[in-house]
This record gives sequence, C-alpha cells and structure tokens, in this order.
Amino acid sequence: MKNCKVKVPQTLNEPVYNYEVGSSHRQLLKDAIKKIKSDKIEIPLIIGGKEYKTNNKVEIRSPHDHSELLGYYYKASKDEIALAINENLKAAKVWSKFDFSERAAIFLKAAELLSTKYRYIINAATMISISKSAFQAEIDSACELTDFLRFNVQYMQQIYEDQPYSPKGIWNIMQYRPLEGFVFAAPPFNFVSISGNLPTAPAIMGNVTIFKPASSSVYAPHIFMQVLKEAGLPDGVINFLPAQGSQIGEYIFSNPYFAGLHFTGSVETFHNMWSNIAKNIPLYKTYPRIVGETGGKDFIFAHQSTDKKALITSIVRGAFEYQGQKCSAVSRVYLPKSLYNEIKDDLLHEIDKIKMGSPEDFRNFMNAVIDKEAFEKISSYIDYAKNSSQATILKGGKCDNSIGYFIEPTVILTDNPQFKTITEEIFGPVVTLYLYDDAKYEETLKLCDQTSPYGLTGAIFAQDRAAINLAMEKLEQAAGNFYINDKPTGAVVGQQPFGGARASGTNDKAGSLLNLIRWTSARAIKENFNPTQAFEYPFMMEE
Repeated sequence: MKNCKVKVPQTLNEPVYNYEVGSSHRQLLKDAIKKIKSDKIEIPLIIGGKEYKTNNKVEIRSPHDHSELLGYYYKASKDEIALAINENLKAAKVWSKFDFSERAAIFLKAAELLSTKYRYIINAATMISISKSAFQAEIDSACELTDFLRFNVQYMQQIYEDQPYSPKGIWNIMQYRPLEGFVFAAPPFNFVSISGNLPTAPAIMGNVTIFKPASSSVYAPHIFMQVLKEAGLPDGVINFLPAQGSQIGEYIFSNPYFAGLHFTGSVETFHNMWSNIAKNIPLYKTYPRIVGETGGKDFIFAHQSTDKKALITSIVRGAFEYQGQKCSAVSRVYLPKSLYNEIKDDLLHEIDKIKMGSPEDFRNFMNAVIDKEAFEKISSYIDYAKNSSQATILKGGKCDNSIGYFIEPTVILTDNPQFKTITEEIFGPVVTLYLYDDAKYEETLKLCDQTSPYGLTGAIFAQDRAAINLAMEKLEQAAGNFYINDKPTGAVVGQQPFGGARASGTNDKAGSLLNLIRWTSARAIKENFNPTQAFEYPFMMEE
C-alpha cells in the first residue's frame, strides 16, 4: 500500500470458549459434529489453486471408532509433487510483489474467518478425525491457530521496523527478503495449529510453501486451506500435498530451489531429512534454512515444599490431556519420598475420576490415541513395565482396540532412574514416577538433567524460593520451556514462545519473532547522499 505507513491492529490472544452446558457455543459445536459425521468428504490435492485426485485414495476413520468412515483423501505421486514445486516457483514471482500490508491483510482476514465462520467446523473436524476433546480442539484449532496468524503478522511488522543507525549524509536500510526458492512444511498429526503455522509462517514473510499434512491428520488442515483461499491467498503460494513422506522427501530435497524446511515430528524423521539435505548441499541455489521441533521427555520435578494439590492437578492434566500425545506432555515425575506418601492416594483418586471414550461425549476427559501404530507402541511400553522387576503399575495399564485405540491413563513407579519408560519418549498416556531421598535434591536435579537427550519442557514445583532458584540453575539446559508451579504443557502464542534444544530441535521458538526471521534473507542497503569526490585519505598528506 503506497503513501502510508501501515500499523497492524493490536494483537490479543483469541478468547477460549468453555462449551459449558446450556451455552450456544456447545450446541453450535454439536451441530458441526453432526455435519462432519454425515458428510463423506473427499479431500483432493490443491496445487496452483486447482484440485487434483490421484489413484491413491486413503480412508479417513475416527481413532475412537474404527467403524466410522469420515471420508477419503488422495495422496500425491511424483507427478503432482513436481507440479507443486513448479506452481510454487511460478506463484513466487507474483507473491514477492505483494507489499507487507497486503500480505498482512490476507492472514488477518484468515484469522477472523477461522475464529468466527469456521470455528465450529474446524473444531468438530479436529475432534472427530484425531480424537480430541471439545476443549483441547478449541485451544488448538480455533484459538492457537488464530493466534499464530495474528501474532506472526505483528512479528513481521517488528522485523521490518528493525532498521540500522544512519549517520549524517547516509541512509542505511535493512531489507528482509523472502528466501530464494520454496519452503517444505511437514507438520505432525497432533496439533492443527502447528499444521497451519508451519506453511503460513514462511508465507507471511513472502515465501511460497509446499504443505504436506500428516497422513493421520488431513481433515482439519483441508478446512484451513479453505480458510486461506477465502481470505484471498493467491493460488500456488501454499500447495496442499498429502503424500508418502519418503517419496515426497526424495523429490523435495533434490530440487535446486529447495530453500527451507519447517518441521515438527520425530527425531528419527528429522535426522533423515537433515542427512538428505546435507547430501544435496551442492545442488541448492542457496543454503536451506532448517527449522525443526522434534520430541521431548518432559518432566515435573517436585521439591518437598510443593503445593500438593497443584502438583497433583498438573500431573494429571500434563500427562493425560489429549492422551499424552503432546511433545510437551509430562512423562516423568521426580518426587521426594516424604511427599510421595502424602500425595499417592489423592493422585490415584484423581485419576480414577477420569472418563475415557468418544469426544462426542463431552464428559470424557480422555479419548483415543491416533492410530494402530501408536496404540501398539504405547502398549509395548506398558507391557515392558508390567514384566519388569524394576517397575510397578500403580494405575491403569489396560489397552483395548476393539472399538477404538483406547489406552488407560497409566502411572508407573520405578526405583531405576534409567528405566526405559523414564528415558524414552512414549507419546501416550503413560507417566513414570521416580522417588528420591529428600536430602538428595540437588543430586537428583543433576540426574534429571542427564537422564534424557531431549530438552523441550519441564517444571519445578516448590514454595521454597531457594529450591526454585537451584532448579533453575541446574536445569538450565534441560528445557526450552520451563515452568514454575505449573504443568509443562499449554504454551500460549505471544506469551511463551515454544521450542527446545538438544534432541528436541533447533529451538527457533514458534510463536515469536525468532521463528519468523528464519524465513528471511536480509539485504543491507547503503545510500550515500554526499559521495566522496577524491580517493586520498587525510593520513596520506605530507609531513
């Protein structure tokens, strides 16, 4: 927009609806669920604004009810992958001419559409297709994704406003260019907000992206693509490409115009991607940006001075919300022995109150895990603990996939600080307790830091400030998101930028300026208003 200096609207977090009994929001959401279940959707590829259907047609079924067919989606072949890259590069020529304010308007409109017109339908799709409760869907697909769009526009403005000092007669400018090529966005199944943020964060900064949704979470991302189209995003800026991961990677990472990877998923997949990128470095027009958030082995560490009720609540919510399928979920808890005896019965009693079943029944706190592969992996860890002399199942442990992929909230007690379930990422509703001698607080903090290769989230529970300070010091590298007297899940965009280091990723902090600036290639420009007229310097004068 010419002849004005644009300032984006003030950004606030999207209010979260509670869907309480008798509310209009609750009824509108239930109506949207009925629509999702009655429609047998067919989800095409979207390339250059056009829809494509291939010979590879995949069923979409509810994780909590195998018999419930929601529809189908289509997977790309090598031909569609090649076409998507070409359409990206074609769209880049148009998109690069869009001014900051014009791009901002598109994504701010998308945020408005998402939080109003599309709110209930995308929440319903999230609930039914990936088995999230109403509240978990609301904070994810409606609120957090809306926040990503609005706050990222704000961060874009902050980046562009960051300009260097200019002395008299000189004008220094920093231009934050988009990357030269396309970005590959590969999100996980568990958060629609991440699925939406990974392709749009680079696009907000003027880049074009190939968006490959997770195979087990295509429905809600497809709805988000409709939101972007209605908001006015030009065709080809984001191409929607469900595909086999290994096949799409082969073509993406061997293309000379590959310019960046925006990834959230497993450590193994990220390692493979990085290795493939490294092998192809000589092919690329520019060194690619690699931004990745992988896994976590997230902890709660309790001191003897902790608020017991707050600790219990945080263990239950942190470990079992969305069936523990969060990279930030609590999966190991360090308790002083004296405290364990005081909270054990109350903790198990709270877990007894958890109801599990379909997300359509709003009374259920827990639903199903995502698919057969996840069910079998999580079950194998529980079986390992059941058969070990070093562990005791205190609560739960039952697994049933006869109707859906249901796993009870499970609490394991071990006296081995290197036990399998306390060191390896499980990604399910399983938490392991380790008891330490009260006098060995500092020693056990060091143990906590050294136990896991990850460094994503963690929490300290204590009322003693000295104990908190010591934990902050000893666990400095153990978590990129650290919480004091709160569960280590539920980071809010604009409040707690999210990401971890070590084996948890590149720590580029989704939901902050740090992530957005990774999708730019800066150019420094100097204009001299009074150019020098002679080459000699003063030191060259005769004595």
